[in-house]
Amino acid sequence: MRVGIHAGLSGRGDNAIDELIETAGVARDHGLSFWTPQLSDVDALTALAVVGRAVPGLEVGTAVVPTYPRHPMVMAMQALTVQAATGGRLTLGIGLSHQVVIEGSYGLSFSKPVRHMREYLEILMPLLHTGQVTFEGEELTARTFSPMKPAGSTPPSVVVAALGTQMLKLAGRLADGTALWMVGPKTIADHIVPTITKAAEAAGRPTPRVVVGLPVSVTADADGAREKAARSFGFYNNLPSYRAMLDIEGAAGPADVAVVGDEDQVAGQLRNLAELGATDLSLPIFGSGEERQRTLAVLAELARG
Repeated sequence: MRVGIHAGLSGRGDNAIDELIETAGVARDHGLSFWTPQLSDVDALTALAVVGRAVPGLEVGTAVVPTYPRHPMVMAMQALTVQAATGGRLTLGIGLSHQVVIEGSYGLSFSKPVRHMREYLEILMPLLHTGQVTFEGEELTARTFSPMKPAGSTPPSVVVAALGTQMLKLAGRLADGTALWMVGPKTIADHIVPTITKAAEAAGRPTPRVVVGLPVSVTADADGAREKAARSFGFYNNLPSYRAMLDIEGAAGPADVAVVGDEDQVAGQLRNLAELGATDLSLPIFGSGEERQRTLAVLAELARG
């Protein structure tokens, strides 16, 4: 299991990129990968091109870049550029985002999200692997006139933020795996892993990656940490796709799936995720400065195997 931390930046401070590079350097020094989200004011792929260039040897990933605002040809160009800038160390995580964002912010239709992602992947994956595509769908069209693949590059792995059954089947058939958020262990074992694995096997594809994102904190006060998680991550209760996964888990909210406890308890919970089928961890660390340092130490130990 590959172990990584999940961290973003607000983009509002003059030193924001420097701070992100510093955090990424801490991840690399602890033997961890580094994942960053697409926020409302920061472009994740641009940020990771800078970070990956500044921190040699660091595995980087997006968790995740929304597809609707970027044509798949543009996404491919950006991803291949980051892949070249980082020496082939990018995992491209993409996702639909949410209806409230796509329709409310961008004014785009969210009426057929599965069709959108299917057509998106049918354009994106050939572009990343061959640099060429000719595709005309109901929603998306793409035609290359010359290959866009940079010479000597290897294609980045592509994981899709797939939670529901249809999206998991699609990700298993066309992509390299899924990137999860707020999905607990029972749901991973009973729903996520069997659904995407069966789809990948039916398509003759390799065993899919399952990138698990959950808040984590090594602490002496587990109850207090769960209260912090409820305050910090409670927003995700309001998004239908995450709420559906919490319902499957039988969780009242994000606090119930946060990974908290002392060193042995947190390490045990994370090892259990690997036993259930997680191939990667993309973990936002929360808590006090001391708790964050303790958490980093546990993650580093896990990464060393």
